Amino acid sequence: MKPVLRIFAAALPLLLAACVPPVRMKGDAGLFNAQRARERALAHADHWTLQGRLGVSDGKDGGSGSFSWTQNGDRYEFVLRGPITGKSFRLSGDAAGAMLEGLDPGPLRGPDAEALMRKALGWEVPLRDLRAWVLGLRADGGPAELDFGVNRLPSLLQQDDWTVDYREWDTTRSPPLPTKVYAQRPPYKVKLSIESWQFQ
Repeated sequence: MKPVLRIFAAALPLLLAACVPPVRMKGDAGLFNAQRARERALAHADHWTLQGRLGVSDGKDGGSGSFSWTQNGDRYEFVLRGPITGKSFRLSGDAAGAMLEGLDPGPLRGPDAEALMRKALGWEVPLRDLRAWVLGLRADGGPAELDFGVNRLPSLLQQDDWTVDYREWDTTRSPPLPTKVYAQRPPYKVKLSIESWQFQ
C-alpha cells in the first residue's frame, strides 16, 4: 500500500454513526446532565456541511489538505484536496453503497464505505465513527469514556481504541460544536480543524 493511501486510510476513522453505547463520564452530575442534553439536542443532526483542514500522520509520513463534508441523512460526500493525495479525492455514498473517485485506476464502488476502503486500500477502518465524533458525541461503537475541560465540555473521548482530543469549541452555538478535533490510535494521528459549520 502506498504511504499516502495508508495515511488517508488512517484519517478516515475521523468518517461516518448514530446510537450511543455505554459511557463512563468523569465529573459531577452537572457535567453528566449537560452532556446528556447536548446528545439529545444533536441526536437527529444529520443534514449539515462542514469545511476545514485535515492533517494526518502514520508516524513516518504525513500531509495535510482542505476538505469539505456534506451529510444529508444517510447520504454523504467527503472531498479532500491537497498534498495528501496530490489531487481531489471524493468519497460519496449512502446506505445502499459507496463510490471512491480521484484515485487510479478510476472510480471504485462497494457495498459501503468501510468495505470500499478495505477493498481499495486493504485497511480495516471504522468509518462510521467520525459522523458522531465530529459533533462531540459518542459513536455507535464500543463503550466510551469522557473527560471534561474547564469549559465543562468534552475534552477527551476514548472509544474503539481511539483517543479523541477536543482542543477547541465554538461556544457561540447552541449547543456548542467542536472546531479542533485531534484523534490518535498509535502510530496514527489525525488533526481536524473545522472552519465552518452549516446546518440545513
